[in-house]
Amino acid sequence: MPFRTVLHSVSYAGVWPGQARLDLDEFLVKASALGYPGVMLMAKRPHLSVLDYSTDTCRALKDRLDQLKLRCDVIAGYTNFSADAEHGEVPQREIQLQHVIELSRMARDLGAGVVRIFTAYQHPQFAPHLLVGVLREAAMRAADYGVVIGVQNHHDTAVDHLSLIDLLEAVDHPNCRACFDAWAPALHGTDLAAAARAMAPWTCHTTAADYQMRPRFKYNPALVNYEPQTAATQAVPMGEGFIDYKLFLGALRAGGYEGTVAYEMCSPLRSGGSIENLDRCAKRFLEYMDGLWPQPSGKRRARR
Repeated sequence: MPFRTVLHSVSYAGVWPGQARLDLDEFLVKASALGYPGVMLMAKRPHLSVLDYSTDTCRALKDRLDQLKLRCDVIAGYTNFSADAEHGEVPQREIQLQHVIELSRMARDLGAGVVRIFTAYQHPQFAPHLLVGVLREAAMRAADYGVVIGVQNHHDTAVDHLSLIDLLEAVDHPNCRACFDAWAPALHGTDLAAAARAMAPWTCHTTAADYQMRPRFKYNPALVNYEPQTAATQAVPMGEGFIDYKLFLGALRAGGYEGTVAYEMCSPLRSGGSIENLDRCAKRFLEYMDGLWPQPSGKRRARR
């Protein structure tokens, strides 16, 4: 199996109604018990906030990771460089850049190689080209810590893979790469294999979750009928949704990517957010990944 599986701590952070909440140490114990070799840590409370983790505290956390035979592979940052763009006197990009620098420091202290960040949501007073300079500076600052900035295709700006490539080419720094996921292109109806092949040389990490579509309608009494609305997504266990991860990951692999694949449960999950259901889905991900490219008998890969 060419990929290293990791568990995203957002999966147990209580971020959606009904989701069980574990503190950071409880999550690490859980990830170890489930058989994951590594973790992706959510860089905000109740987990890895820059307000709570100095270099000394991170070193203690690194010792705990080692004790549990876990590796922190990715720090999951939460940025939006168009935030509050209507108030130009507030240096929001500088504020968020400083946050990314602190995330890079924590990544160094924990031995993580990647800091995942987002681009920007659409805003009428934000010009997307402004991202180029701030991402280049973020990459330069991250390089000082031996860390790569991974831009996830999540926010509106550069969410399409061709636009993301354009952005990364414009930034033009070896420490600015992509955390390229299947979720967005699958929802857009993009050719997953073509997108993954194009993004493979840029990709430093990918995060997986599976979904089923739920049709939505609005009743129009004048027509005594229903008007179709944009469909909703329902998170489901890996392999039960519409995203073809064997195709997607196979194309990334064919393009030379052999890095980390994180599993996340970051939206309401079918059957609820109990610990039992979260554990069941987290275990299912490992089984699913093992089944994509089965190892010969007697040579099944070790989790650690």
